[in-house]
Amino acid sequence: MSEPVSGKPTKGEPMIKVENLWYKYPRTKKYVLEDISFTVEKGEFVALMGANGAGKTTLCQCLNGVIPNSQGGKVKGRVVVGGLDTQETPISKLAQKVGMVLEDPETQLFTTKVKNEVAFGPENLAIDPDEIMKRIAWALKVVRLEGYEERPPTALSGGQKQRLAIAAALAMKPEIMVLDEPTSQLDPIGTLEVFSVIQDLKEEYGMTIVMATHKSEEIAQFADKVLMLHEGRLVKFAPPREVFQDLELMKLTWTHLPQISELILFLRNNGISLKDFAILKDEGVAMVKEALAGKAGRVAS
Repeated sequence: MSEPVSGKPTKGEPMIKVENLWYKYPRTKKYVLEDISFTVEKGEFVALMGANGAGKTTLCQCLNGVIPNSQGGKVKGRVVVGGLDTQETPISKLAQKVGMVLEDPETQLFTTKVKNEVAFGPENLAIDPDEIMKRIAWALKVVRLEGYEERPPTALSGGQKQRLAIAAALAMKPEIMVLDEPTSQLDPIGTLEVFSVIQDLKEEYGMTIVMATHKSEEIAQFADKVLMLHEGRLVKFAPPREVFQDLELMKLTWTHLPQISELILFLRNNGISLKDFAILKDEGVAMVKEALAGKAGRVAS
């Protein structure tokens, strides 16, 4: 096995580079990922979307090295994250580059205090105690859980628990955050809390974000690109507006449009002429008001 590549991407290199990736689990015959290639630049927020079973979780695990280092199976192709080849780098080293947050925060939280949860990762890296305390304070500030240090994680709301899971990953100081359906079990308030924190990570700290999700509304608002998977294959990789306008793709992948986009299509199908396609609430409402005002004016005349 060749030596791992440098721990820093070279100038101009993407933060994530996936080349012709194929993967199948141990003792299975069928590949669950097939010939996937894409790049993610530093500071981009990319959403992984597609129907259940499309390969989103598997791809997330390829990005943090769980596949193949822990899961095993057969891999063809190459995944490089933060300058590290995931097939040639131990998970312990990859964990300092890629933070991972799972669908159910209950499976990630196991200590008796919030501060202990955030400290766990850095402690396992044998980081200096003073530095760990600084990281705890910083991570809890980022996820807006300052003042919760002594509380048990079991006393937190669903959204707070997921934000704590993010803080625990942040304490490792990763350059990339990979989140696997982090809001699927949250109510709308908890969902907005998590997306707001993720947006701060991108805007204020330049972090690269990859999130598997079904939340079309929030992805339309926050994501830079959508990577659409269908039966283990990459079928589209483009900005949200371009992806959501592809109605055949939406049907193929069983993906819900943002609600405002559904309204635009409904009005078009019922004789209301609209100039464009909207994926954001404000732009859609403005378009509908303009179209309805014009229709009312023609009727009055």
